[in-house]
Amino acid sequence: MANDADDYVIRVVDSPEVIDAEQWNALLAVENDATPFMRHEYLAALQSSGSAVSTTGWHPQFVLLESGHRLLGACALYLKSHSHGEYVFDWSWANAYAQHGLPYYPKAVVAVPFTPVPGSRLLARTVTDRARLAAGLVQWCKAQQLSSLHVLFSSQQDQEACAQAGMMLRHTVQFHWNNTDPGYADFDAFLGSLAQDKRKKIRQERRKVAEAGVSFRWSQGAAINAADWEFFYRCYERTYLEHGNAPYLNRQFFSAMATTMPDNWLLFIAERNGRAIATSLIAINPSTVRAGAEFSTESCGGVAYGRYWGALERVDCLHFEACYYQPLQWCIEHGYQRFEGGAQGEHKLARALLPVMATSAHWLAHPAFADAVEKFLAREGEGVSEYLDDLRQRSPMRKADN
Repeated sequence: MANDADDYVIRVVDSPEVIDAEQWNALLAVENDATPFMRHEYLAALQSSGSAVSTTGWHPQFVLLESGHRLLGACALYLKSHSHGEYVFDWSWANAYAQHGLPYYPKAVVAVPFTPVPGSRLLARTVTDRARLAAGLVQWCKAQQLSSLHVLFSSQQDQEACAQAGMMLRHTVQFHWNNTDPGYADFDAFLGSLAQDKRKKIRQERRKVAEAGVSFRWSQGAAINAADWEFFYRCYERTYLEHGNAPYLNRQFFSAMATTMPDNWLLFIAERNGRAIATSLIAINPSTVRAGAEFSTESCGGVAYGRYWGALERVDCLHFEACYYQPLQWCIEHGYQRFEGGAQGEHKLARALLPVMATSAHWLAHPAFADAVEKFLAREGEGVSEYLDDLRQRSPMRKADN
């Protein structure tokens, strides 16, 4: 798709390998809501490892907004033959289409596969280019005769561009932990900010793990050795298989992460009697300060993302210790500002991960279904707002007079 008057073209390619990685990452680096999951290396690993490819129901179609050889905007789009691995649930929409004899799949999804982390999805240097990219996505989906387009876990700037392109917004709830300004002095200071019953519960849970003889060690970046990566994958895979599913991500993906993005990973390993028994892998964005086309590596003001975990043995409260308390303690000690706990999970509220709204954008080609979904989203949005209000009233934080 081209527009000679404005001297730009929208081009669609089926692999990140044909995209200039430096230009892609330079676009990401100037975004207000950049995350490591939109780096060229991350998206390339998803495809080269076979984790997010056509045979797994994720047919890649990377959309590029270009002027000459300069990349003005870009996004990762996938044609989906199912709705797994998205964390914004549209199964009822697909069922409604099926009941009326209409195909819902393939649909177009602009997202990071298997990664419900809010952030920039439409990369662009200017508001105008972001709007052009959003409008171009809708135009391309119409030309491909697709049922729908979904931009998942988008940034505020993305939402504005998508709304301008005629897309509908949908809200859900996640739970994030925030370090206070100037930051908690230590984990005990953090506990002191909580209501008494929440402090007591966390201390009890941590005590159970310690009394079971479990200790933790952590490694970051290149210090995570090959044996630790292999142990992590054993735990991760086993936990999926215990729930009757194969893991979304394979060994080759994590091997690529260890090679191409080592500085974005933090690994906790639980040990008992000298034997490793569990692990949690945390993604980190070492700094929210942008520096040209590269992310700063200073551990100041960073963000951590709870991602993957697994265990070979069952220990009461081990999941909470590995996935929340150890990472939160690490964030405090290293001056990180935020820990994002991932999709869903109201149990996170009791552990001081507070509710925040996450937003996606949606376009449906069929006018009658688009109208029905718009009405549904209005009702659902009211329910989400009420749910957020209820969660905030149940805040775990200590009241000022306590």
